[in-house]
Amino acid sequence: MKYMFNSTKMFFLFFLFFSTLISISSNSWLGCWMGLEINLLSFIPLISKSNNLLNSEASLKYFLTQSIASINFLFSILLMFMFNNFLTNYLFMMLINSSLLMKMGSTPFHFWFPNVMEGLSWFNCFILMTWQKISPIILLSYFMNMMFIMFMMILNSIIGSLGSFNQLSLRKLLAFSSINNLSWMIMAMMISENLWMLFFIVYSFMIMIMSFMFFSMNIFYMNQLYNFNINFLMKISIMINLFSLGGLPPFIGFYPKWIIINFLMNNNFIIISFIFIMMSLILLFLYIRITFSSILFYNFKMKWFNFFIKNNLFIFINYLNLISLLGLIISTMFFM
Repeated sequence: MKYMFNSTKMFFLFFLFFSTLISISSNSWLGCWMGLEINLLSFIPLISKSNNLLNSEASLKYFLTQSIASINFLFSILLMFMFNNFLTNYLFMMLINSSLLMKMGSTPFHFWFPNVMEGLSWFNCFILMTWQKISPIILLSYFMNMMFIMFMMILNSIIGSLGSFNQLSLRKLLAFSSINNLSWMIMAMMISENLWMLFFIVYSFMIMIMSFMFFSMNIFYMNQLYNFNINFLMKISIMINLFSLGGLPPFIGFYPKWIIINFLMNNNFIIISFIFIMMSLILLFLYIRITFSSILFYNFKMKWFNFFIKNNLFIFINYLNLISLLGLIISTMFFM
């Protein structure tokens, strides 16, 4: 909430949104690069705090990786302008794709992503998992090597689900979940921009609820879900949103994944759809294990926790959960 009253933060937040619009509406590659650089330089002040070592480390890691990706992007663009033939263009296409994948935290350039997430607040985590992916994905759609991106999507799906095992931090868990959802997001962009827009809005909605709940309860680690005396309805809310994030059918997160799987099966991409479904099932197994253990722990009634019941914040979260729960019913309106 402090972002609402801090003029400096609001200034950088405005530039963060503005830089994305510069990137996606630019007519040249150099304009796209300029937008990405403004985006980087406006996000660094938002995540850095001088009195917090984790924040400083996260901002330094983010700056270094994004700078390397930007250098590769600019270098590839300049070389592509200088040597313009089929063979070199194919190579530079892969280099541009790789630098954009590094910017969005995709495999095999994903190692910085969970470490940076670990040092951020929930508001900055939300921005990093949602808004910061818009520019690289849209730029990727302009100049895409299909075979290379297909292979990267399969890697994203596998590493995003297998990397979630044995994670004690909720921020790292959501980071690997974001890597897994990135494969669905890029596939949606390859099918159509409207489908990508639908998937991105639904994904951002789910991440917003999760970040909002964890911020309101000040929860960062898995054991806090078990040990803290969280209200039972809040545990149910966390369960609903984790299942929606994993793509379980009654929830709204299943709807865009259903459309993508339908398209893949109709176009004979059987192996890719099988890998996507299996990796989503592994993620769902992890989410079920977390929520099952959390719900089964005995809940004491604590006086200091009653404010969640009386507070309007709790009522607002329940309304958001209702949208997520009735997702498949709401999604039928798209066909009308």
